[in-house]
Amino acid sequence: MTPITDLYLQTWNASDANARDRLLAEHWTEGATYTDPLVDVGGRDQISATIGAVREQFPGFVFTLVGEPDAHHGLTRFQWGLGPAGAEPLVVGFDVVVGDGQGRIHQVLGFLDKVPA
Repeated sequence: MTPITDLYLQTWNASDANARDRLLAEHWTEGATYTDPLVDVGGRDQISATIGAVREQFPGFVFTLVGEPDAHHGLTRFQWGLGPAGAEPLVVGFDVVVGDGQGRIHQVLGFLDKVPA
């Protein structure tokens, strides 16, 4: 079974909208929500649009896992980085993912730890 953090990062790294929408349909609940300091959206379409906007703002960048995830009771917390492949991340965040009990993402609560000026 693929860890929820891998599915989450695969979704955020999908630069093709069709591929991203397939990942959202398969691994995120229909009513999934995503909240961070910059956005508060609900539903797969709005989440896809949010990811698309980030992909446009940071073309060619990749999301990577920073450290080890910690999980219990359907909750997973982890730190991620965003930057050029193989380089030090320019943006670092910390997310908490709430699963639906069936391995899908239902809610994401995000925080930004490091943002370029």
